[in-house]
Amino acid sequence: MIIKATSCAQTAAAPAAARCPNCGQLGTFEGLPGAPDWVLDSQILVGHRRCPNTECRTHLFVVLKNQKILRSYPALRIDFDKTNIPQPVVSALEQAITCHANECFIAGAIMVRKTLEELCRDRNAQGKDLKQRIRDLETKVILPKELLDGLDDLRLLGNDAAHIESREYDQMGREEVEIGIEFTKEVLKATYQYSALLNRLRGLKKTP
Repeated sequence: MIIKATSCAQTAAAPAAARCPNCGQLGTFEGLPGAPDWVLDSQILVGHRRCPNTECRTHLFVVLKNQKILRSYPALRIDFDKTNIPQPVVSALEQAITCHANECFIAGAIMVRKTLEELCRDRNAQGKDLKQRIRDLETKVILPKELLDGLDDLRLLGNDAAHIESREYDQMGREEVEIGIEFTKEVLKATYQYSALLNRLRGLKKTP
């Protein structure tokens, strides 16, 4: 983001809601003591904010308009619950999220595909290519039909990011990668996390 300002003034730092890129908590980020915002052309604010989580307190430099964060450094990230998910799968999706946060959308889409590759590897899905491994994966995991149907779309998303021929998507931008990440999160949740949640629920039952 490039900001060209013709005027500049100072004002008190306004609170801004955000999900912390470090601890993942949602909260209202307040300004730092003695650090006012700079007002650019009476519309854009730039300044410092701090995570309200007392165990985190991550510092952000933010660009705001109408009290909404347009950009932050470090960048805001899509939240991701890693519970019970194997580390290679977690690592691939976290890289996709990092790419998305930093507007590296082609790289983000490729890492979404990499996440799917790691999921197939973890569940020992067989096949000469990812398309065939996805078909085999459908025999090894129990997923809602909508998620199963979408697995090949995730593969195509990664294909489009890596190749310029035979494209299935018109473009590879923020929305495409964000939806790919959110869909992948649901696939991982159904694959790795529902059973653990069920076990926790059943653990609350009275013993005979």
